[in-house]
Amino acid sequence: MKIRAIPLVICVFALGAASCSKEAPSAGKAAPEPTQAAHAPADVKPGSHEDWCGEHGVPESQCTRCNPELTPAFKATGDWCAEHGLPESQCLKCNPDLKIVRPPKES
Repeated sequence: MKIRAIPLVICVFALGAASCSKEAPSAGKAAPEPTQAAHAPADVKPGSHEDWCGEHGVPESQCTRCNPELTPAFKATGDWCAEHGLPESQCLKCNPDLKIVRPPKES
């Protein structure tokens, strides 16, 4: 019976040590800022640097995954990948060489 208890104790100790290995943030340290917002604010100018969906890597004003109401316009112009459910002009699976570049910040 003692032999069976030893692996159990080792496992419990290892799990406990793993859960305590992360450092708690100190009072003087602020949490790191995200490098880019996931979504653009609603009032940005389309085509600007701020008009960017960080989650999907396309202009927010053209992101059909965040704004499904944009889908019919892309379908109407023939810019639609039915297989992947997004505009062909944004489909990196069908067009792996496609480069979608965020506009530079205006100074």
